Amino acid sequence: MRSRSHWLREGGCALVRSRLPKGVHAVRRPKIDGVTFHFYAWRGGPKFWTDVQHYPTTPAFFAAYSDAIEKPKPSAYMTPQMVDEFLSSAHMPRGERTRQDYRKWALRFAEAFEDDPVEMFEEPESRGEVNEWRKRWAHSPRQYDYAGTVVARILNWLWEEKRAIRQHHCAGFTKIYKVDRSDIVWTKTQRSTLCKKAPKWVCRILTTACETGLRPGDLIRLTWSHIEDTPKGRRIRVRTNKRGRIATIPVTPEMASVLDSTPRDRDLILVSAGGRPLTEHRASEGVRQWRDKAGLTPAALGFDLRLQDARGTAATRLLNAGLTLAQIASYMGWSVKHAAAVIEHYARVSPDETDAVLVKLAEATQGA
Repeated sequence: MRSRSHWLREGGCALVRSRLPKGVHAVRRPKIDGVTFHFYAWRGGPKFWTDVQHYPTTPAFFAAYSDAIEKPKPSAYMTPQMVDEFLSSAHMPRGERTRQDYRKWALRFAEAFEDDPVEMFEEPESRGEVNEWRKRWAHSPRQYDYAGTVVARILNWLWEEKRAIRQHHCAGFTKIYKVDRSDIVWTKTQRSTLCKKAPKWVCRILTTACETGLRPGDLIRLTWSHIEDTPKGRRIRVRTNKRGRIATIPVTPEMASVLDSTPRDRDLILVSAGGRPLTEHRASEGVRQWRDKAGLTPAALGFDLRLQDARGTAATRLLNAGLTLAQIASYMGWSVKHAAAVIEHYARVSPDETDAVLVKLAEATQGA
């Protein structure tokens, strides 16, 4: 153990060198109420001290350092290395859009904690440090929550792989972003209003979404290979992007019109105005732009009607096509109760279909 004379001189008076013991690694952590410094026995080594001073001078600091350097030095496994390995693992989400979002937040996490060994996440205090980092996005509840989700997913993966850590304290972050769009659906009148104004390629996107309930990521990759003949007609059979489930959807009369107007020598069912493949963003933006041009703006309606809201409309269409509530709920990833509530809402806001929808809903509910 080094004597205090290494840091003090002149007969014990407090003339202290403005530097840390050789090898000590200090990490500056900004906080809302100031700055703290975290001290590691060496880069990648154990953390032994936290202080608001960059150069602590208390005897306890040096005693903690001495204790830390007496421990054996394991090979350092740093946070950026953990993130890189997670991004290359099979545990990354399947959907391309979700993969991109995970990559963005994982790299932000790696950058913020680039000087930290993974072992630090075994310490209860690490949860507070991650929360401090997340507060950069406190203005956006959705981003704030997403940052915590990605960190927890990465650390869960590491723990489940039984590598580097025995536990971590970054699971179960409280969610602050809450949204309920179950009451928002595309009515027949709204669909008709948009299609009278919009070009054919946009109308085809909206019609397909309302007749199938597929998310934008599944709509844009729908091909002829997903269309199958059945004894009584046709169906769409596709593995969904988000959940990886097989969805089997009957082809309704309006969906049949979309298919019958699609050239058989073109593989994709939905394409852009120029006949090119769509992205999720382009499909959603196309509907949004022509929605506004058709006068269906948030200001006019009192809510923001989006392409994704076609799933509620599709639930009604699928009930009319003969699917049970349980089938609709399973396919949509909803509960039976939620599926029934969405369909009932559609009936209320679409008076031209109220009676027929409510009769079928009552019959379906009795059998559910």
